[in-house]
Amino acid sequence: MAMMAHKVQAAKTAAIEEAKKTFAEYNDFIFADYRGMTVEQITNLRKKLREQNAVLKVVKNNFARIAFEDMKIENVKDYLKGPTVVAMTKEDSNVVAKTLFDFAKDNPVLTVKGALVEKEVLDAAKIEAYSKVPGKKELIAMLMSAINGPARQLAATIKAYAEKKEAEGGATPAPAAEAAPAAETPAPAAE
Repeated sequence: MAMMAHKVQAAKTAAIEEAKKTFAEYNDFIFADYRGMTVEQITNLRKKLREQNAVLKVVKNNFARIAFEDMKIENVKDYLKGPTVVAMTKEDSNVVAKTLFDFAKDNPVLTVKGALVEKEVLDAAKIEAYSKVPGKKELIAMLMSAINGPARQLAATIKAYAEKKEAEGGATPAPAAEAAPAAETPAPAAE
């Protein structure tokens, strides 16, 4: 009997180490209850999360709890009760959260429990509010649009001014290289 217990303990230790290794690769974690989801639904959710560079993993709560505690993350144990999946991402966790909440609208059996984002624990209400914030890529696009708007407007104004001057008959000055023909050098005198 002692031999069997030793094998089981080794398997559990290996599973905890594997969980720690997996969790260490990611920065943010969103915990959800997947009770009642079909394999097809979980597969579809995994596909949607992969598009966001995130991973969905079904976890054994005790192993995950120990792995997080070993990583000095102790505030997530309340989310590791019942059937649990963890969406893990390295960045843009708000986009991942949005994906989970959007999926839950069509599949109400998925319930987001909470999250660990930037080492801060968020309950379900806070992670839902966080999911409504634009993602990094969206914010960059908004910033670039704000920067490019005035530049485009200036270019359009200059072009319209040049076209107006040309229509009035005032030719736009040609660049210096085109305006003056190259001076010809005299041919050497014949003797």
